[in-house]
Amino acid sequence: MSRGLVPGWSGFAWHRVGAVCLRHLYVMRSSPIRLLEMAYWPTVQMVMWGFISQFFTTQSSWLVQAAGALLAAVLLWDVLFRANLGLSLSFMEEMWARNLGHLFVSPLRPYEFIVALITMSAIRTTIGLLPAALLAIPLFHYNIFAMGLPLVGFFLLLLITGWSVGLGVSALVLRFGLGAESLAWVLIFALAPLSGIYYPISTLPGWLQTVAWWLPSSHVFEGMRVVLTTGTFDWSLWWTALVLDLGYLSLLGGLFLYTFRVARRRGLLLNVGE
Repeated sequence: MSRGLVPGWSGFAWHRVGAVCLRHLYVMRSSPIRLLEMAYWPTVQMVMWGFISQFFTTQSSWLVQAAGALLAAVLLWDVLFRANLGLSLSFMEEMWARNLGHLFVSPLRPYEFIVALITMSAIRTTIGLLPAALLAIPLFHYNIFAMGLPLVGFFLLLLITGWSVGLGVSALVLRFGLGAESLAWVLIFALAPLSGIYYPISTLPGWLQTVAWWLPSSHVFEGMRVVLTTGTFDWSLWWTALVLDLGYLSLLGGLFLYTFRVARRRGLLLNVGE
């Protein structure tokens, strides 16, 4: 077998995936502002909601118990937000630099490009969230890592959800041009009210609850509250979210590949703009 090839995936080469990731890492290394921005917003949100939680703790015993749930919800929501934005921005940076045409003159395959975008999303999300999670420990005496293995499961599920949204956004930007780049922020925030981040899904009207349960993120945040309130891990919520995640990732990944194929056939890769 040739070096770097994955059995069953004809022609896939990890060294080409690594090359795309390396390009983005060089860009990040050359611009400290980019690294600062990745950590800035999660940290600001954590600090803001931390102080809100501290205020709530002085109001009632119920809110004392809710304070940790609010901080956990903020940090996990940012996993979803950053995973989407990390993938979308990595793709749009190639468009802003008018580099897509150059990339695909090389042997790089579209599915290798997707794997590279997903890898960069995971790196960006980790860089962005780790400082906020660590800062919450001395500031608010809240350690999200105390959640243990369930935290790993929730983190993975929200990453996949964010990747799915990011691939959908990237497909739309590729189809309609950079005039659609605002969708990277708009679409993910449209999911927030239905995901039950700060409140149970039962709070929603009945017809919206039906819609919400089709979102993997809804199952994740419900599962998070179960862990925090009862100390148990609801496997049914986790498995349902995983099945939905894999379905959406396959669907939207396929949409991206189809849109990419059409764009390449029409020569749009060399003519990306507003």
